[in-house]
Amino acid sequence: MVFLLCKEMIVKMLAVTHVETRARTSNGTIQPSNFTVPGAFPTSVFSEYYNSPTATSAQAQPVISDPITHKTFPFSLTDPSNFQENDTTDPHPLPPPATPSTLLEQAVIQVKSIASNPTFGNNSCARCQAALEVAKFLALAVPDQGPEFAVQLCEYFNYSSTCSVTYGKYALGPILTQVIASADVGGYDGQLLCSKDLGLCPAPWTSPLNLTGWFAKPKPNPLPPPIQPSGERIKVLHISDFHLDAQYATGYEANCTSGSCCRENNFNVQSPNASIFPAPRFGAFLCDAPISLIVSALQAIPAVAGTAEDPLAFTLFTGDMLTHDNENQLSRAYVEYSEVILFDLFKQFLGPGPVYVTLGNHDSYNMGQAAPYSMGGELAQQYDWLYDHVSALWKHQHWLPQSAVELARAHYAAYMVKRTDGLRIISMNTNLWYEENYFNFVNATNPDVSGMMRFLTDELQDAEDAGDRVWIIGHVISGWDGTNPLLNPTNLFYQIVDRFSPHVIANIFWGHTHEDQFSVSILQRYSKKTILLYSSVICQIYYTNNGTVMNTDTAQTMAWIGPSVTPLTNLNSGFRVYEVDSATFEVVDAHTWMSSVDLFPELDSQTEYGPTYQYEYNTRETYGTNITWGENDPLNATWWHLVTEEMESNPSLVQTFTHYQGKSSIRSPACDGDCIPAKICYMRSGSASIAQQNCIQGYGSVQ
Repeated sequence: MVFLLCKEMIVKMLAVTHVETRARTSNGTIQPSNFTVPGAFPTSVFSEYYNSPTATSAQAQPVISDPITHKTFPFSLTDPSNFQENDTTDPHPLPPPATPSTLLEQAVIQVKSIASNPTFGNNSCARCQAALEVAKFLALAVPDQGPEFAVQLCEYFNYSSTCSVTYGKYALGPILTQVIASADVGGYDGQLLCSKDLGLCPAPWTSPLNLTGWFAKPKPNPLPPPIQPSGERIKVLHISDFHLDAQYATGYEANCTSGSCCRENNFNVQSPNASIFPAPRFGAFLCDAPISLIVSALQAIPAVAGTAEDPLAFTLFTGDMLTHDNENQLSRAYVEYSEVILFDLFKQFLGPGPVYVTLGNHDSYNMGQAAPYSMGGELAQQYDWLYDHVSALWKHQHWLPQSAVELARAHYAAYMVKRTDGLRIISMNTNLWYEENYFNFVNATNPDVSGMMRFLTDELQDAEDAGDRVWIIGHVISGWDGTNPLLNPTNLFYQIVDRFSPHVIANIFWGHTHEDQFSVSILQRYSKKTILLYSSVICQIYYTNNGTVMNTDTAQTMAWIGPSVTPLTNLNSGFRVYEVDSATFEVVDAHTWMSSVDLFPELDSQTEYGPTYQYEYNTRETYGTNITWGENDPLNATWWHLVTEEMESNPSLVQTFTHYQGKSSIRSPACDGDCIPAKICYMRSGSASIAQQNCIQGYGSVQ
């Protein structure tokens, strides 16, 4: 059955909640405040449970029904004692066998590519690309052998300790077979794959970009007069990276040495029979979020942000619903379960305003994968189940009109919705520029293989023609330190932002802020396909003319990057609320709350108190003390560039930024030496190309 909480139940629950301080002023502005969640799990959240939800020794296991398929998810799907090994009912399709003539044609093409590639020679890069040639012909001739080929090579070269789990036929094996069968492995595609995935080639540089005919119209000159502020503010919530672990096991090892911690099947090798650090009920630094933490965060938002009295205009959720599981422990059903339960919780706790969702890299099966429609046939449609289901849920929750749902079904779950207040929100599927999406290694010199940038450009042109303002939302950031997205598509994105800023694009919002620079212990736990988590990075600035000159005159648009609810890795849990002018849709102020994960063990074995979400900082007050700026002027790209200039003259402000980057985590390191100019450079890098060209590498993470 579909579980729904009536309004009276929510009011009753909030009424008994212990509130330490609450934001409540005569003019409705937000003030610093704290909120302590009740320790007992709110049993009224769900109508039925597989277990006793009041127990402190185990996480609640609600009975969840899918409103689209009308099926009830079985307890075995989330049973902490029953881990599925493979989703054998939904294998990925494989490319059809090639004819002899095709094999010959491809052999000729690839030999020519290798012969013309200057990196080919007696080096590791050449060997890698030559090996890919062999894999290509195997994938074309006998595709069913591709996964086994990958597993055997993985084991032979000791590439991973989980070869069968990661590259078997029910995991990434079919994906790799599809990609190698379609890629130019002797050219740019192969070099990119050998560089990004194996570290055996130098990274290929950004390909030349030809924008002839890309834009239907030139940028207006002069720009249309700016919309005047209304002086009235609306509240917008930004939440991201929940990473629900439905199999979180309270009391089990929270400091494990392999796989996902806080699970019954993982332990610390120093103490295999007893937990060194028992998993607290509300979460731990090396674990994804249990349902108790997620419900706690959602309970806290109306209280601390004052939205019970002054409702949110809307909410942005910038992706990542699933836990960081091994490939063989994921399935379509697990994805759909996570979508259903989280969207229902959003609906219950966040008020009547819509939630605009963008898909993250941990919202698909397999993780981070999205096949471009240009692959054709069955291969192009292999993720339609995801886009159809998630868009149907958005319609079911009354968050999107039918027109936006149809766009989402046809554009990788990307859509445009025009609100009644005039703001257009464009959601992108940024898996299509994510470096761990193997499909992005096919025809990689083309910056828009998927058509996502074409979709974005056309929607922005329509908005410009109508005189509307636009917010863009996505998951994987376009720049920062340049380690997560690919060069070519984010280079094109940067030019699109330049064309339509500042008169059309008011703001950009990302989530993710996950990157692959981990300590040796994390690499050992998650193999070489690392999880990518970081922090509450604040902003990213976009300048004119590809950032060749960066100053207050050239700063056009900026991106806000939201904090994660999950603590993984070494982070506190948090969320942010923006105050937004109701006419210009510029952010006028921003407020961030966090909950200290290091205090969670103290909450075990009692139910009176749960996590406290305390006011962490006000963006304007924290970074703008020495900047001359009107109290109602927006925190736009110009203001943020002034912040970076202040950081250059006052390096202690970079340390403040770094502290909040980890949401005030006690485990965040200091930022000094090269870290200071690196962080400033990251903030000024709106594309991976600019970051890779300009910035010192190695300081993107606070972990």
